[in-house]
Amino acid sequence: MEIIGIDLFSGAGGMSVGAELSGVNVKYALDIDKNALMTYKMNHKNTEVFHTDIRGFKASKNLNFNKNDIKIVFGGPPCQGFSSSNQKTRNKDNILNWLFIEFLRICKEINPEWIIIENVKGIIETSNGFFFEHILNSISKIGYTASYGVLNAADFSVPQIRNRVFIVASKDGIKYELPKPKKRKLITVSDAISDLPILNNGDNYFELEYKNKPCNEYQRLLRKGSKKSFNNLVTKNKELTIKRFGYIPQGGNFKYIPKRLMKNYKDISICHTGIYHRLNLDKPSIVIGNYRKNMLIHPTENRGLSVREAARIQSFPDKFHFYGSIGCQQQQVGNSVPPLLSKEVFNNIIKLYL
Repeated sequence: MEIIGIDLFSGAGGMSVGAELSGVNVKYALDIDKNALMTYKMNHKNTEVFHTDIRGFKASKNLNFNKNDIKIVFGGPPCQGFSSSNQKTRNKDNILNWLFIEFLRICKEINPEWIIIENVKGIIETSNGFFFEHILNSISKIGYTASYGVLNAADFSVPQIRNRVFIVASKDGIKYELPKPKKRKLITVSDAISDLPILNNGDNYFELEYKNKPCNEYQRLLRKGSKKSFNNLVTKNKELTIKRFGYIPQGGNFKYIPKRLMKNYKDISICHTGIYHRLNLDKPSIVIGNYRKNMLIHPTENRGLSVREAARIQSFPDKFHFYGSIGCQQQQVGNSVPPLLSKEVFNNIIKLYL
């Protein structure tokens, strides 16, 4: 008996990393983003990867399993339409909001023992809960018993406040219990990145020596298997942007920037609170999403985060390398499920078979 994983909408593979850490053999992965799949292939050598649109994919023609395999189909259908920061397409007309139907179509073909769906918290609220209820009803109609809940990555040894919805469904009527928050001190930004190289605005180094030895358990865990720091890439911001950074204290945002330096914004009062946010060394990070566009600032240096710093905050191990342009790498990191969070979700399935 082997527990097999099938990662749909895999992206760079954050959820797959968590699955593998829990003991799942991720046999197949699928995504339409060729840059993310390049990263996935380079880090998951034993996984067969499909670069394709899920809407034309036939599991019966492409996937093979042994009779006794326990199968888990997992993934996060695109969440842009559900995000609370995306009000324009947060409705029933956005075609991206319906790709979960294709996800469940493939689940029905594969007939796995387990289904895991991850998404942003906003999916619960979109269209007054229409989508969420529809997803739960659709899962029930294909014969699965679903459990769900909101998990905060910071409660599971990830240095980031990141709330996500997880739906876990069993074919055999098993009532899944979501993992309970760990009763321990929260991992801070300092805990996550203090050992990484010192960088400047616009630096572009694929590999560098670490600044110092690992300072804590988190750093030791993520440095395991890696002798250097990789993906030390920082967006090159304009002089005006760097000047703005200088006014913002740890934990502060755009509100600290003098209005005379923000004249290109039509109405600064309606800016999202995450814009020009400087991380606080002594607290977990805010959400690592589109951190380049949001101008997320290093806690002590007047620059944006490097790809590796963002990956550390997402809980990717240092031996996991990202590929493509700096913009592609930043997007891959921001779109990912934190591996240490997904590991906990998979652990509660694995325990049932031990």
